[in-house]
Amino acid sequence: MEAKNQMFDEREVLHRLKHYLPAQAPLKDFVHHNTLQAFQVSKFHDGIRQASQIFGYKVSPSLEEYRSFFNAKKISPDILEKIIIAQKGFKNAAVWRDKALLKKFDDTSVPRVGRVKANWKKQYHIDLDAQVHPILFRILCSYLDQGIAVWSFPANGNGLLASLREMEKGSFSSIFKTRRARNLLLSEDTALTELLAMLVGEAALYEHYLFDQQFAHQGWSGMVSTLEDRHETLLIRKKISLYELVLLECLLEIDALDHSFGKNWQPLVSRMDSKPSELFAAVPETELNEVLKILQEALEWTYYDCVLAAIQKPRIEKRPVAGKSFQAMFCIDDREGSLRQYLEFTDDHCETFGTPGFFGVEFYYQPADGNFYTKVCPEPITPRYLIKEVGAIRKKSTNVHFSKLPFSFHSGWSISQTLGYWSAFKLAANIFKPSATTAVASSFTHMDRFSRLTIENQSTEHVENGLQIGFTVEEMATRVENLLRSIGLLKDFAPIVYVIGHGSSSVNNPHYAAYECGDCSGRAGSVNARVLSHMANHHGVRNILNTRGIGIPSTTQFVGGLHDTTRDEIVFYEEAALSPANFDRHDKNISVFDKALDLNAKERSRRFQSVDTSQSAENVHDKIRLRSISLFEPRPELNHATNALCIIGRRELSKNVFLDRRAFINSYDYAIDPEGKYLFDIIKTAVPVCGGINLEYYFSRVDNQKLGAGTKLPHNVMGLFGIANGYEGDLRPGLHSQMIEIHDPLRMLFIAEHFPDVLLDTIQRLDTTYEWFINEWVHLVAVHPETQELFEFKEGAFYPYKSYTDTIEADFDLSDLFITHPDNLPAYSLH
Repeated sequence: MEAKNQMFDEREVLHRLKHYLPAQAPLKDFVHHNTLQAFQVSKFHDGIRQASQIFGYKVSPSLEEYRSFFNAKKISPDILEKIIIAQKGFKNAAVWRDKALLKKFDDTSVPRVGRVKANWKKQYHIDLDAQVHPILFRILCSYLDQGIAVWSFPANGNGLLASLREMEKGSFSSIFKTRRARNLLLSEDTALTELLAMLVGEAALYEHYLFDQQFAHQGWSGMVSTLEDRHETLLIRKKISLYELVLLECLLEIDALDHSFGKNWQPLVSRMDSKPSELFAAVPETELNEVLKILQEALEWTYYDCVLAAIQKPRIEKRPVAGKSFQAMFCIDDREGSLRQYLEFTDDHCETFGTPGFFGVEFYYQPADGNFYTKVCPEPITPRYLIKEVGAIRKKSTNVHFSKLPFSFHSGWSISQTLGYWSAFKLAANIFKPSATTAVASSFTHMDRFSRLTIENQSTEHVENGLQIGFTVEEMATRVENLLRSIGLLKDFAPIVYVIGHGSSSVNNPHYAAYECGDCSGRAGSVNARVLSHMANHHGVRNILNTRGIGIPSTTQFVGGLHDTTRDEIVFYEEAALSPANFDRHDKNISVFDKALDLNAKERSRRFQSVDTSQSAENVHDKIRLRSISLFEPRPELNHATNALCIIGRRELSKNVFLDRRAFINSYDYAIDPEGKYLFDIIKTAVPVCGGINLEYYFSRVDNQKLGAGTKLPHNVMGLFGIANGYEGDLRPGLHSQMIEIHDPLRMLFIAEHFPDVLLDTIQRLDTTYEWFINEWVHLVAVHPETQELFEFKEGAFYPYKSYTDTIEADFDLSDLFITHPDNLPAYSLH
């Protein structure tokens, strides 16, 4: 046995499996990430080519779809010509243009994964997956269940296999049909190599077989792998490992083979006609790959080029900042950019800023009625602080329809005969008149509007479970200073500075966390907005800031708020603390926010076929509110669909450009950050968050079946931690089709305003950040802050970039365009 296994390193193979499996966390922590992050060490086009050949993923639009983009003018002939010349040379331009637009290619391809295990069907005519997966998925779902099941899985806390052994020893029934598999489970000495020797027979094929096995249900395997490394993502924690999953599946396969053939089967290697090529051998580039690369670059730069042309236009003269009606900070989220523009349009004396939506305050949060801590800061950060909610007066809405009473015999019968009919009536009525129910998830319930928060730490000994409760005054001052410097707000403060987080309302949507704030780990930003406002209003904090050159007038007050991006409504916190003068100002500002929210809802409505965009903004907004609580509306909000840009710079860079809700916008002033210190912090956060959002949308769009979640309509919630089609299917990673169907598959373009040499030095400070740029998983352009010249980052250096597009002037009412154009629009220069 040892000689046969000398080519198989179990630990190394399991590590490699974990590296390539999907890394999506449970639903409550659904935070966007690069779906193919395992390939990010390679150049983008090389990495996706490997992923396609090895795992059978579709990693780009089809050739026919690219050509339809060309016919629809989403690919500019001039840009296409430029890309071809850059990659293939001027002499070969005509030949490659014909290849890109006319030549027929054979795009059939068989992925490498699955080729070893396929021999069970070929040689033994047995579908092992069909026999094993249903029982395997039921065991996993029952074991990991977070509250759906009526009876808890008898887990003993020592892991999945230990719990199953305990069950098998004390039960008259078994999960196995045959004696051998059961005995192998009960023996704690059973090794994985022993089972693979029985199933495969040759150590050189073990790794390939395990990849075949686990990628036949990559959703479940990826979930187990994630939970092994991040067990804290489950509220009811369960010990589990990928090794346990693999071993259990091998046992179930042996059981199925024994049940079907008795002793009349042998390891696969004894009947294989030929052995497949190495799973991770180099993937050569084909002519079709080269054509797809050219067309993808042309599609992206056709859009980027018009954006850069609009941004490079001569700046409008900046108004004096004195006499501001109010200032407002929003998350950099692409859904907030349009609201900021409508606020500035409605009140030209206001000023808006964009910054990551956790507002620079990292902590865990525990609501008054919560038993668990939730992290409300970006994924890479591990907070040392805890904010607790106290004095909440809200009451939880309950509904007997959602209770577990129907699972008992007598109550089940009586409830079905009474409340069952009433539920059916309410369900039917909701079609014609949607109304709020306990099934509606609302970001406004994340925190009680009138509760208190333990923001200030009174003693360094005030800790709970190793977390400091609240921040000291010095710690608060540091965070407020870092935020204000990062966005360039150091003077000329308005009487009121709003800090507006964002969240979402949703019904019948298991991907609810994906609609919340990514910088708050898939939670609403309400607590962060309120915490930052409290810190900035703190007398001791202002004294410290004053010594650091940031003088906030005593008459200036910060007000926290939350924008529900589905309903387009804003709620403000602690308004009673405003001075009489500021309260009057706030009352006037509310009307400005209300009008901007109406206009924002009208712009969003052009994507919704059920809403008549030609109606007044107020009427359209009413329809948008109804959509948010309709049980039968699969698209109450399109979330980050169409995202393509991240702009880092002064507001003047993008203020007069219509970007169609496609840009993350981070305020930043190069003049107060000559060495790029704050720029580094911005990029370090923005790249994984915004780039992760962009690439999850990209890959879910081009392969919605393997890299996305398919349509949400048949989705079934599994154990409150994942979704599947039906009750015994694989977990679905990625995004459902209703989130990506209008999305154009473009990589994100980062546009940063600073001197190119400073920007280059900044992105090179952290290898994990630099990898995104040097390997071209996102693009980068520098805007020279003094000359407005553009510089494109390529192969480790910046090169001058000249736009091919004439700026598109919007000398008409854009609302007219919304009525007739539901598709993605180019960048318009606004007057």
